[in-house]
Amino acid sequence: MKNRNVWASFNSTVLVLSIVLFSSIVQGAARESQDRTMALLKASATPTRSFEPGDRPNVLFIIVDDLNLALRTYEQSAIRPQWATASTPNIDQLAAEGMRFEHAFVQTPLCNPSRASFLSGLRPDTLDVYNGSTWPRHKIGDKLRMLPEHFDDHGYFTARVGKVGHNRYEHAISWDVSEFALSREPEFLLHFPGYLPGHDLSEVRDNTWTTGSEQGMSRAQVLAATGRPTGLPLSWRATHESPRMTPDGTTANRIIQLMAQNRDKPFFIAAGFHKPHQPWVGPAAFFEKHAVDAIQLPPTSAGDTEDIPPPAAEITPDDAAHTTQQRKQAIAAYHAMVTMTDEYVGQLMRALDELELSNSTIIVFTSDHGFHLGEHGGMWRKRSQFDESIRVPLIVRLPDGTSAGKTTNALVELVDLYPTLADLSGLPKPAHQLEGTSFKSLLNNPGRPWKSAAFSESKREGYHGRTLRTATHRYTEWTPLSGDGRVLTELYDLANDPLEFNNLAEGQQQPTLATSLSKRLSAGWQQALPQ
Repeated sequence: MKNRNVWASFNSTVLVLSIVLFSSIVQGAARESQDRTMALLKASATPTRSFEPGDRPNVLFIIVDDLNLALRTYEQSAIRPQWATASTPNIDQLAAEGMRFEHAFVQTPLCNPSRASFLSGLRPDTLDVYNGSTWPRHKIGDKLRMLPEHFDDHGYFTARVGKVGHNRYEHAISWDVSEFALSREPEFLLHFPGYLPGHDLSEVRDNTWTTGSEQGMSRAQVLAATGRPTGLPLSWRATHESPRMTPDGTTANRIIQLMAQNRDKPFFIAAGFHKPHQPWVGPAAFFEKHAVDAIQLPPTSAGDTEDIPPPAAEITPDDAAHTTQQRKQAIAAYHAMVTMTDEYVGQLMRALDELELSNSTIIVFTSDHGFHLGEHGGMWRKRSQFDESIRVPLIVRLPDGTSAGKTTNALVELVDLYPTLADLSGLPKPAHQLEGTSFKSLLNNPGRPWKSAAFSESKREGYHGRTLRTATHRYTEWTPLSGDGRVLTELYDLANDPLEFNNLAEGQQQPTLATSLSKRLSAGWQQALPQ
């Protein structure tokens, strides 16, 4: 095991730098100030190690919350105009310097179980984790070595700032540094009782509860007021704070510190950005980049919701009551948060350049699941098995530039990240059996034959939904948890119906195909592995 006090000699320097950073935040420093801070960090940190062929690379793992494919690099405007307006120049640049995965899928569309899956390299049914209140070790025990722990076991400095695991379960992973970077804004976590809803929510809820009170409302009060068992109604607010004062801005600053302090050794550093998770609260400058009148609403289809099984959709009365203008405002607010996240990604990329770490660092950028923006009759948030919820962005940039400008249509899953990063870093496999597949070979040959299907699942509304996602179809079975009742099914022809309007399983429009896909779903993920 490495010496966890290896950077103790930097204490005085870190203290000075912390003062500099804090002063910058208080003063609402712009990029010029950040550049000055970077210069101080670069000058005071230990010189960069000489990176030679065969050396283990650093890993910068960027995980954001609730991000669908609303990134210009994904060019979704032709079929999903509601995803087309977010300004993301930094993420677009990252994609140009790395490989963009067009078809990356989560194993379950909910924060905790999704993160538990890709951090453990195991699937939800193995972990038996489907909710926000269970951690894998509660089921499997201490023998499970999570992704950062595997890197720690092999001499890496490991750190996370922000949300990488899930809230109070972050402590269940052994990191060298593990912390939330909080600002003065209490809206950072929905669990905080000081949550202040957005001022526009009064329009959404007809002023049934106060949105501008100084004391705010707790999460429990918000849920009680809207009649929701979980989640939150749509809420947004533009603030007058500096981007560096937001929780995610503080996360970015802290990550830069850690990279500078540990650039003489291999590191695995995870940046967990909370946005674009609700509530959509952030500096007005990001809202100003997205004109409400320019927003296009999701395409609709007559009778779309009639053939969707009840557990497959979540449309609450307050969601269904949104006006056209309110929906546009909500989408614009979501895109503002995506653009804000893009700014912080850009800060990390510039820091790697300034610290001369770009040629020794793997960058991974992804999300824990997607997010609905009013599709299918008014669906918002996640937890469905539609592409809007289970399909996520995934970009991998290699330090030698061999992945630059590449794209792949191969079906990959976030459970594949653990074995891939271990493989790319020259680490052996962990003691426990991983259920993902390293896609290292795809980075060199993006067109090679790969998995025949991706798998996703979730438990909701008294049903267990299991999905088989191929290149051309999505097939889902919703099985009653009680063991009683009929299995509900979905089947969509994605080649001809990419927005999943027409459920072919309803009325047995393609019974032979449905039977075939059902058998493949039952056979499991092992049968879909590349040959």
